[in-house]
Amino acid sequence: MTANVVKLGQIATIDISNVDKKSKVGEAEVRLCNFVDVYHNWAITDNISQGFMVATANENQVVRFSVKKGMIAITKDSETRNDIGIPTYIADDFTDVVLGYHCALIKPDETILEGKYLNVVLHTEYAKRYFEANASGSGQRYTLTNEIIAGFPVPLPTIEEQRKIGNLFSTIDKKIENNNAICVDLEGMAKLLYDYWFVQFDFPDENGKPYKSSGGKMVWNEKLKREIPEGWEVIRLGDYITANRGISYNSTTLEGNGVPMINLASFNVDSTYKASGLKTYSGAYGEDQVLRPYDLVMCNTQQTAIDPAKDIIGKALLVPDIFDGDIVSSHHVTTIHVADDAFKYYLHAESKTTWFHKYVAGFASGTNILGLDFNGVLNYKMPIPPKEIMSKFANISHSSEARKNEVIRENADLVGLRDFLLPMLMNGQVKVKGA
Repeated sequence: MTANVVKLGQIATIDISNVDKKSKVGEAEVRLCNFVDVYHNWAITDNISQGFMVATANENQVVRFSVKKGMIAITKDSETRNDIGIPTYIADDFTDVVLGYHCALIKPDETILEGKYLNVVLHTEYAKRYFEANASGSGQRYTLTNEIIAGFPVPLPTIEEQRKIGNLFSTIDKKIENNNAICVDLEGMAKLLYDYWFVQFDFPDENGKPYKSSGGKMVWNEKLKREIPEGWEVIRLGDYITANRGISYNSTTLEGNGVPMINLASFNVDSTYKASGLKTYSGAYGEDQVLRPYDLVMCNTQQTAIDPAKDIIGKALLVPDIFDGDIVSSHHVTTIHVADDAFKYYLHAESKTTWFHKYVAGFASGTNILGLDFNGVLNYKMPIPPKEIMSKFANISHSSEARKNEVIRENADLVGLRDFLLPMLMNGQVKVKGA
């Protein structure tokens, strides 16, 4: 691609946000697009914004830092150089979303610079090297000043070519977002089924009718201090499972090629798998430390100063079937071994409930880092249905997990395609034809 090169500050305005996460009396209530939201998303859409935290901003901040369609947000400072200058495109218009602290808002002159195109440019290695080389600070924190961001050299082809390039990558990102929405829907349906069958106790009876609503007999259980369906057992979890921690690692064993390692960053707060958190482990490990697809693993560590949106201790997930070859886990992850697959899927669903998490969190302790005493988990008491009902639920759950795995694989392929095309488009090896 042959193009003039223009400094970003000549074709866009740049504002570094000062909006913190606090709520103050007398300020307007807003939703914050924070560092992690910028860092993890190619674009910010209305769907993604539903999870933004609520805070407040003063009138001047609302005017300066409200995000609108066509703008770009980038991460402005972090503990490491390679976490700064990460962009996201604002893909929808918002009335109450402002950009949070540790980020900068870029407003392109739309007659000269297409926002989608600028997002593509800022995702290139060329941009990453520029920000890493020019960031100020050392040791504790690195930061980008307004002058550094404004000085970024932007290759500037015609606005028509910019739109073609931007639209191509937006199409890929929309497919990724649609896939993520499929996973959210599958999670929602799984939760709904669990609540209907095992909280309301309206699992199908021998006639296929909802058990409790159809007059199924409920009996008082003294251990749980509540009624459960007749024929159900109450168990101590430790009598049904065994557990072991993963592998201790250091910075050296996380360098170079290796096997995928499930770790703290692999857990979302809703007990789903976070693909972006995967590490690669190059150290030694034994056959007994290898994870298999659909193994149940639980997070056993987290920082003490944590906000509820990142509360992952005691959260469990099923290892996704997306890897070729061995998988291992870090010592911050406990693998739960269950002899019966049907019980594993039931336990996985139980582990997602608020009452299970509240119970397990009570066995976490530490000063700066919380560690989970797994004996507390082993002593958890829970009702279990007859094997036939558990098996039906397990079959449905497995099908849902398998579909999610297909989506995760497809997203990985799309990200790979995007990363492959980026440098080729920017250096002119590939051209985008048509709209």
